[in-house]
Amino acid sequence: MSWARNNRSVVVNVPHAKKGHPDSTRIEYRAPDPVCNPYLAFAVVLAAGLKGIEGRYKLPAELSRQPVPAHARGAPHGGIVALPGSLGEAIYEAERSELVAATLGEHVFEWFIRNKKAEWQEYIAQVTQWEVARYLPVL
Repeated sequence: MSWARNNRSVVVNVPHAKKGHPDSTRIEYRAPDPVCNPYLAFAVVLAAGLKGIEGRYKLPAELSRQPVPAHARGAPHGGIVALPGSLGEAIYEAERSELVAATLGEHVFEWFIRNKKAEWQEYIAQVTQWEVARYLPVL
């Protein structure tokens, strides 16, 4: 999780302002998965932003270099914390989050976590073509 100016490989990118309009700066939040429910995702993003403003959270330093590629991460590197790498990890983090629970409300939160856990269990039960090619010849 990091931010930088004009760097599309970070979670929050601050692109160049329009020429002649320095006050037209915007941000690009690049974390939501394209298949997310945008209503739930934006509700949680807005709630997190408001909590940060109200709590006067300190903005971390801008990333001055390229982040470490996802496949080379392992442990947090150089102060950059990795986002969840799978749906299973994301469910674990969401389930622990008081902010997500409070934002979605008890009913939607419980429904969402229950359905995502079922989706994850269905996904990890699949035998992939890679597994067949790798392990079937060994049998």
